[in-house]
Amino acid sequence: MIIRENTIRIDEPTKENMLEAQDDLSFEDAVFFDLEHYVYKKPKCVGVFGACYFSPVNSEIKVTQYMIENREEVKDILILAKRYLEDICENEGKSSIVTFSGNNDFTVINYLFNKYKVDFSFDEHFKSVDLQKEYEKVKKESIGLKNLEKLFNIEREHGDLISGANLAKTFHKVLKDKDYIFRMPKEKIEKILVYNEADVVNLFHIYKDWKQYMIVEKEEEEIEEVEDIEDVEEIEKIEEEFQEEIKESCTI
Repeated sequence: MIIRENTIRIDEPTKENMLEAQDDLSFEDAVFFDLEHYVYKKPKCVGVFGACYFSPVNSEIKVTQYMIENREEVKDILILAKRYLEDICENEGKSSIVTFSGNNDFTVINYLFNKYKVDFSFDEHFKSVDLQKEYEKVKKESIGLKNLEKLFNIEREHGDLISGANLAKTFHKVLKDKDYIFRMPKEKIEKILVYNEADVVNLFHIYKDWKQYMIVEKEEEEIEEVEDIEDVEEIEKIEEEFQEEIKESCTI
């Protein structure tokens, strides 16, 4: 099992622009969560478990990741995930879990929890916030995470993106060949972990800066509406003047 932990120092964040989720949940109350998984007809494994949370003590984002190295670790990663989530809830006081299109991840991991008899319930530990659904509430349309990151002016340090199909192929090989992980270039392993880390860390920043970008968009829409109203009023004014001219010409 590859276990990767990272601490990212950030400027002390404010709460004025954060998303107003249910029950006034703050980013300080949340764990940000994302999986890389392999599904073929049914869920086969969690390849990477990634999560992070904000620690106000030193203004740090603390990232934890687990990545399987062979099929014998399919259950092990679930046990580690359970322990992490229980600890983050009980000892760090996190009461919400933030995802992007989280239904997919929850479906996969809950299926595997049940299959391997790992006793854990997200609903009993966390309130769920799905940033894709929050966006849809405001914009009445869907969006992908990478496009949402662009909207929030978030640029990934490592620009290369990894497709879900490529990740699925990778973890299919990991399950099939116990020695595949040792032949995999270290750069590829690091790329997968960095990609997953960016997913969870960027969820934090989007949650924290929500109003800053979503309200700007709303204001732009309101300006467009005002301009439309002004155009209508201008047309009506021209029509009134034209009608007055007709009346004057008729009286003459």
